[in-house]
Amino acid sequence: MLFSRNKAPVGTPEYLIVGLGNPGRQYETTRHNAGFLCMDLLADRLGVKINKIKFKSVIGDAVISGRRCLLMKPQTFMNLSGEAVEQCCSFYKIPPERVIVIFDDISLPCGGLRIRRKGSDGGHNGIKSIILLLNSDAFPRIKLGIGAKPHPDYDLADYVLSHFGKEEAEAMKQAMAKACDALELMVDGRIDDAMSKFSH
Repeated sequence: MLFSRNKAPVGTPEYLIVGLGNPGRQYETTRHNAGFLCMDLLADRLGVKINKIKFKSVIGDAVISGRRCLLMKPQTFMNLSGEAVEQCCSFYKIPPERVIVIFDDISLPCGGLRIRRKGSDGGHNGIKSIILLLNSDAFPRIKLGIGAKPHPDYDLADYVLSHFGKEEAEAMKQAMAKACDALELMVDGRIDDAMSKFSH
């Protein structure tokens, strides 16, 4: 295990790890907050807290694979996530390829996981905002599948703000654990290994 529970982060942050979601209790366990939920699991594993208010976010500081990483949960609401990411990257001079974004994806089955080195926003407003403000789509991302709408006529906003069923929540928990494992490899510069091992 490359995670470190006791080593204090030193030096300039090398990576920014961002989980996307919406702030507020009513959104806490919704599908759209899969990124936030994953960050909570990661922080718990690392024995750190994501509670410092900075860059329009709550952030934490951790060591993963021997590198200092900032853990971020933007508090801008989903559609403006790029504002938080851009402020942090600009301050610490973190290039897009060292920004890892974790977010929900309706094109994957619930509990599915896919890792990409870069790509389009795929219709996800949080990713769209980050691409726009970083002026780059070259940031790695971990997509957490939340399943497709139950019916084509179902309103997308209503669906992504709905809550997971019991079995779905269990599948998501497993996917998030894999995402945390994948992060170790990605921060270690082994993104291809992470893709081949965890994307399905």
